[in-house]
Amino acid sequence: MLSPIRFDDGALKLLDQTRLPAEERWLECRTVEEVADAIRRLAVRGAPAIGLAAAYGLALGVRAGDGGAPLERFERAAALLGSTRPTAVNLQWAIARARKVAESRADEGTEVTADALLELAERLVDEQREADRRIGELGAALIEAGDRVLTHCNTGPLATGGAGTAGGVIATAWEEGRLGQVWVGETRPLLQGSRLTAWELGRAGIPFRLVTDASAGTLMARGLVDRVVVGADRIAANGDVANKIGTYPIAVLAARHGVPFYVAAPRSTIDPDTPTGAEIAIEERDPREVTRVGGSAVAPAGAAAVNFAFDVTPAELVTAIVTEAGVLRPPYETSIAEAFRA
Repeated sequence: MLSPIRFDDGALKLLDQTRLPAEERWLECRTVEEVADAIRRLAVRGAPAIGLAAAYGLALGVRAGDGGAPLERFERAAALLGSTRPTAVNLQWAIARARKVAESRADEGTEVTADALLELAERLVDEQREADRRIGELGAALIEAGDRVLTHCNTGPLATGGAGTAGGVIATAWEEGRLGQVWVGETRPLLQGSRLTAWELGRAGIPFRLVTDASAGTLMARGLVDRVVVGADRIAANGDVANKIGTYPIAVLAARHGVPFYVAAPRSTIDPDTPTGAEIAIEERDPREVTRVGGSAVAPAGAAAVNFAFDVTPAELVTAIVTEAGVLRPPYETSIAEAFRA
């Protein structure tokens, strides 16, 4: 398992996912500004991994900030990091946990506060890895021998720093002899499926076939998909799921063809303070990500474009949500509330 995040010699080391699969290049971030830039431009991505990177970034922001009391340094860093990716709830979740640590240790000085935040970041990494392990076990139990699984975007180790969410389910199912093969959607416009998921599966020796995003309906119509397993960037209290753009039409197709549609995500991705998917802010990215691929223009000069990074899948299209706290099923208002009480 390759983790894209590590902290060493006072710096956060991030595997630059914008360079994959052509080049395995590590970034060295020693300031919160460098961490924020890495998150914003998707050098580190995936909701859980973004939260972990932000936790380390807060420690760097307090230790190497521009001056002021520890809490002043923390809030400047939190404001910067919090503005980078509005949809992924793990980012705000990590900031909220770190704020409690900063407030409890600020009177002891900058270095003590920074050390405490670094300890929190390392603890969050351990928690994420354990959550991924549990999600993998619970999700794999939903896969039957020989199943062909369709997935979308990237949800393996690159996205979480652990074994992955949906990617962890797939890997565990393969290890247990349940999985037949994986259909990997390319995931336009930034190709996280073809660039990242295919790279991960290839390294793990898991059989897969890469398809265009528009192939999902044809695959299901031909009876070639037995399960869909995807990740999530935010799950509302009613079970609505925000995930990489293109997830919603896959869920609609799965419902049309009677294919179970599973979402795998840690409990930190569930936002009980967001009632429904209608309240989830959907990030819009640079339109040039649509009109260009790999630096080459694929549209006429000056073509207008819009670039929604995520969409929302209504809860009624979700068969189950696999978390480390258990497999949640409808009605999600009840099962999600019970998961948080537990």
